Amino acid sequence: MITLKSEEELIYLRAAGGIVADVLAELREVIITNPGMTTQELDRLAESLIIKRGARPAFKGYRGFPCCLCTSVNEQVVHGIPGDYKLQHGDIISLDLGAKLNGYYGDAAITVALGEISGEVNKLLEVTEDALYEGIRQAKVGNRLSDISYAIQSYVEKNGFSVVRTLVGHGIGKHLHEEPPIPNFGKPHQGPKLKRGMVLAIEPMVNMGSFEVETTKDNWTVVTKDGKPSAHFEHTIAVRKNKPEILTLIKEKK
Repeated sequence: MITLKSEEELIYLRAAGGIVADVLAELREVIITNPGMTTQELDRLAESLIIKRGARPAFKGYRGFPCCLCTSVNEQVVHGIPGDYKLQHGDIISLDLGAKLNGYYGDAAITVALGEISGEVNKLLEVTEDALYEGIRQAKVGNRLSDISYAIQSYVEKNGFSVVRTLVGHGIGKHLHEEPPIPNFGKPHQGPKLKRGMVLAIEPMVNMGSFEVETTKDNWTVVTKDGKPSAHFEHTIAVRKNKPEILTLIKEKK
């Protein structure tokens, strides 16, 4: 069942989403300015920053996931487990982070480039992030759920990339994953009507090559089957009367 959130609940969801956004912004800055960090060091930093803000990590222990942060490097799509890998010039890393505050969840993801990357990989990051906003623009009262999916797929494929089919976005609120699932592909005007108070985590996962993926032996890390790079961007949004509200928007430095 899809639960509609009240204005009071949205206050809590904004607070949780704001923490996720702030921590991701700090992590991005650290990655760019401190090459050679391990993904495990990033995870420890993320956890300390979340706790410092009075929240708790949403992912740690969730269905057995061992860490606070998902760190997915290069051909890793999502759910990368932090470890002793040292980030290096030319890598891209997707950071997926969740926080729980006052019983409500925030969830967002960004993909960060370290130093110079190829034009095609840079385009992959830009298209994935732009596709996220194409989907968000469709998250308005009266549209149907698959209008989000169709907007993402159309934009990605128009630019020569592919969307992952086996992983989807989701509703979010008092639980990290709620109804409805939100595919990043599909025909328009399908599925439930979007209503005021729906809160959704929209998250295109986009591959440079084929959309096919597989899970590694750790039973968590999802990688592209063809070994080509993948990018991931995500926002938690609320469906409002006139336009969607992004609850995990990263504030840029002045």
